[in-house]
Amino acid sequence: MDQSFNQNHEHHRPTRFIPVTKWPEIHEWPPIGGLRHLIFNAASNGFDKVVRRAGRRVLIDEGAFFDWLEEQNGGRPNGPRN
Repeated sequence: MDQSFNQNHEHHRPTRFIPVTKWPEIHEWPPIGGLRHLIFNAASNGFDKVVRRAGRRVLIDEGAFFDWLEEQNGGRPNGPRN
């Protein structure tokens, strides 16, 4: 694929909404307790971009989760480099 195409377009991840209780069936990390901590502190840690609520159900936008994770790592998939 042409490099200029990748540089001019943001990464687009498909959206899949996963209930918090089903997250460990699909992904190993973070565990439910870690997700609940992120959700509880969503207003201060930016995780509010990831959380969706449908009635009483709390859903995680999978694509937004991985985008948020990259933001936390300084925009690098493998974390900040020294």
